[in-house]
Amino acid sequence: MPEGESADDRRDVILVVDDDEDIARFVEFNLRLQGFDVILAADGQQALELIERERPDLAVVDLMMPRVDGLELTRRLRADPMTAALPVIMLTAKGMTVDKVHGLSAGADDYLVKPFDTAELVARVSSTLRRNKEFREVSPLTGLPGNSRIRREIADRIRGGADYAVGYIDIDRFKSVNDRYGFSRGDDYISALARCLHRAVISVALPPAFLGHVGGDDFVFVCTPEQVVPLTSRVSADFERAADALYDATDRERGYVELKDRRGNIRRAALVTLSIGVTVSDAEKRLTNPLEAMTVASEMKTVAKSQPGSYVAIDRRRGVGDHGYRHVK
Repeated sequence: MPEGESADDRRDVILVVDDDEDIARFVEFNLRLQGFDVILAADGQQALELIERERPDLAVVDLMMPRVDGLELTRRLRADPMTAALPVIMLTAKGMTVDKVHGLSAGADDYLVKPFDTAELVARVSSTLRRNKEFREVSPLTGLPGNSRIRREIADRIRGGADYAVGYIDIDRFKSVNDRYGFSRGDDYISALARCLHRAVISVALPPAFLGHVGGDDFVFVCTPEQVVPLTSRVSADFERAADALYDATDRERGYVELKDRRGNIRRAALVTLSIGVTVSDAEKRLTNPLEAMTVASEMKTVAKSQPGSYVAIDRRRGVGDHGYRHVK
């Protein structure tokens, strides 16, 4: 990737696989006109070699080809974990319904019947890419959007010109939960935090706040500056109640879990709480870069972690004087 270019700036790469060079060049020309980068393969075997090197974002694959045909290529892609999620649009012969069925059964995401309209080709490619990106951006555990969608949300707020706040949240001592109970119970804590955040977002009413899942126990919210205190107060209180209920009764009642370190020594870990870092962009200080806003919020989360209990550290970019508050049960 060129220096200074982000993943969001990179053009989508389309692999066109067809042994008919005229059709392949026709598809390449029209996709390039729409801003896509295009690479060509004459059959499925060459396509597999290219995919390993180039990692395209989508493949347009002809059904009938020598060596490895479109059906076999699609089956191999779906069988390999590294390529299983690559979207495939199958090119089929006119009127051959059975070919469409076989293509979709092999794992194709969509199909086009030859001869096809240029506008339809571009529309199918664009819509399939969009669906695939939306699917990849959603956390399978929480159903919440991920990093790319979070950055777009902040960028939209920046373009709109309104004041906004970005909050970065994670669970204190989350590792102690995984170490004590295993990863399945750890997922229960993450899911509980997602539900508590959802209720908190609803409770602050309009304008709607945005909620995203960065990964693991890390979450981000985007809202108005006025919504920060009610949102963070609600989620802190709700999560501590929900988290306490997930502990075994003995651990919950004594207020800590016991864990063995590598030397076999017993150490105590307090029950989980939340650390929340917030940055505010308003008339006094404008943040015009989504990555900067997330970075500052993450830095403030580190400040919050230096405080006991659930803590919210807020940086309004008005100098060195940060301020925050602690949630009290």
